[in-house]
Amino acid sequence: MRLVLQLVARLLVIVALCLGAATVWATIDAYRSVDRATEASAERVSQALEALYWRELLLRSNRMREQLLPAPEWRTIETMGLIAPGICVQFEPAGAFEKPLCGQSKGIGKAPPRWFAATVQAVLGDHATVQRPISARTATAGTVRATSDPDAATALAWQHILDNIHVALLMALAIALLASLAIAHTLAPAHAIVTALRRMADGEYRTPLPRVRSMDLAMIGRAVGDLGDRLAEAEEERTVLTRRLLEIRNDERRTLARELHDEFGQNLTAILAFANTIEASAGDKYAAGTEIAQDARMISQATRRIMACLRDTLNRLRHPPAEELGLEASLVDLVDSWRSRAATQPLIQLDMQGDLADISGTVAATAYRVAQECLTNALRHSDAREIVLRIERRTGAENALLVRVEDDGGGDAAKVAQSAGFGLTGVSERVAALGGSLSIARASHGLSVAATIPLAA
Repeated sequence: MRLVLQLVARLLVIVALCLGAATVWATIDAYRSVDRATEASAERVSQALEALYWRELLLRSNRMREQLLPAPEWRTIETMGLIAPGICVQFEPAGAFEKPLCGQSKGIGKAPPRWFAATVQAVLGDHATVQRPISARTATAGTVRATSDPDAATALAWQHILDNIHVALLMALAIALLASLAIAHTLAPAHAIVTALRRMADGEYRTPLPRVRSMDLAMIGRAVGDLGDRLAEAEEERTVLTRRLLEIRNDERRTLARELHDEFGQNLTAILAFANTIEASAGDKYAAGTEIAQDARMISQATRRIMACLRDTLNRLRHPPAEELGLEASLVDLVDSWRSRAATQPLIQLDMQGDLADISGTVAATAYRVAQECLTNALRHSDAREIVLRIERRTGAENALLVRVEDDGGGDAAKVAQSAGFGLTGVSERVAALGGSLSIARASHGLSVAATIPLAA
């Protein structure tokens, strides 16, 4: 899972926990607010009855104080306005058939679910009854007893919870949305850093990164940039060393070719001449077909085969003709030489696309070596009936030369890539030294070896 999604998921969990805690707190506060409303109602009604008591006491001075009780007028609309919804007030001592005076409880809220009422009742318990004396100086004046209606109190608590939860839910959603946007904006440079690492894995080491305000991401970005610079420098040094190694190898190949030509070539020519002389002498002195003549003839044949192999080796060791004849002419000559060796050779097709006239130097020599090595492997190590050598010049932004050799001789591309001999290893190093790439893949009925060589090399 992406880091942004992980952080947003954790944020949503935290918001859900906070919302649950807010719900619990709102439930307790709403339930306890009924107790506060009961106390407030008892206090207000007791103060109003105390004022009524003292007023009646002054107006009815001929009556004894012990016989004086609040007048029936205390059950008025004004008194009822002092009582909170869901609270009932009773004056004690109560008169005959006198009922408590209750605040208006209809329409104060929706009926709560049964599970809520049962849970609140079981966890928080019953509401307390509040009593207040009408007069602290006269105990015989009576008391006010306030109680809460359980159903009305639960409905009030439920409505209070709904109101608070709606607000809390909106705030939670807003916080989650804004925080998610902030997290996504803060971690947006991480995508650029990952993209840069992927480009570095593909060989684009110097990939510019955007400026980051976050200190941690900025440190990571600088570390990635420094790593890219070091890799680019190492790659440049490796390329220079590889090119130098190839130059040294070419010099050694030319030296070896010259020594083979001068030493082995002359000796083989001498052996062939001696064998021909022996064969001719034996034919003159003895009957034709004698053992000496046959041995001399076999020596001549073996010498010719060795000289043919030597010529082939010298052609491979000498400087490629692509630098002298040009890439197009050298490839035509290479294919014609393979076609003319034997009639049983597979069909070799040459497909050249694009203008190859101005391709010369190291690029031409490398392309020729790739084609030469791939054709040699296809002819010697497979049962191919058809081989296609395709040279394509790609212009535009790519600006590269594609050399591809496909055959229908079967084979496992993975095994060939793992067990590549000196030939493929050598051409792979040549191509890499020019900043290109060599790949071995499965073709329709065989193998496909493709090399991409940048023309700007």
